[in-house]
Amino acid sequence: MPVALSRAGLGWGFLGVLAFSLTIPLTKVALTGMSALFIGSARAVVAAALALLVLSTMRARRPVGAQWARLAVVAGGVVVGFPLLTSFALTTAPAGHSAVVIGLLPAATAVAGVVRGGERPSRAFWIFAGLGAVAAVGFAALRTDGLAPLDWSDLLLLGAVVAAAIGYAEGGLLARELGSWQTICWALVLASPLMVTLTAIAWVAEPPTATPVAWLAFGYLGVVSMFLGFFAWYRGLAIGPLSRVSQIQLVQPVLSIGWATLILREDLDRATVLGGLAVILCAGLAVRTRLDRK
Repeated sequence: MPVALSRAGLGWGFLGVLAFSLTIPLTKVALTGMSALFIGSARAVVAAALALLVLSTMRARRPVGAQWARLAVVAGGVVVGFPLLTSFALTTAPAGHSAVVIGLLPAATAVAGVVRGGERPSRAFWIFAGLGAVAAVGFAALRTDGLAPLDWSDLLLLGAVVAAAIGYAEGGLLARELGSWQTICWALVLASPLMVTLTAIAWVAEPPTATPVAWLAFGYLGVVSMFLGFFAWYRGLAIGPLSRVSQIQLVQPVLSIGWATLILREDLDRATVLGGLAVILCAGLAVRTRLDRK
């Protein structure tokens, strides 16, 4: 592959990861004047409106047959599951803490890809993926007074990782048939009836009382995190090389922790640094051993 194309793929991939890295801290900002249900559902409604506009303008080919069921899996993971679960988790969990737990996502995505693709990776892959899970759960259970039972917010974050991993793995396979941006657009449109309903329920139950800053954070979540970020990310994967571009996701928790420190003024304690390094290292080794085996 020409060097220029390789750099372009890495550049688009990093732009997508940079867009995603602000999701956790800006969700925390939006929560200052909006309910978790409203943020998790309404941001998908905003993205779905943009997706419908793009699909109509580009006259994209409609999915057929079983592709709709597979789109439902993608939508359930990245449009419904991850946004709602993280929004509720962040009502109590610090953004930096959440970024470390979500740092397990690259390894979880690799595991989901192995299971869905019917691969037979090496024993090292399963060892590093398992160590990453142990590191994430151990960090989540670590409190100032030592180990404690997992908080409900930690369980929600781990659930968000599982949901996103399944959605990413299925979406990666489906994108080979429908196209990358078409896949996320159709997933957004497919989930829109549910998300519109949840948005209406959230508005009636607890109308937003947000400041302009919180509304700007929400706008970012809907336009960038749920829509434009996927365009950049999938474009980078399409240009490739996929094996190198996909590993850029490993820097996302580092960026998210940095944003949480700068935007939210959260303390960057030793436990967060060590926990983040452990999760990222295990996830990176799991991804690397999978790629080496392939």
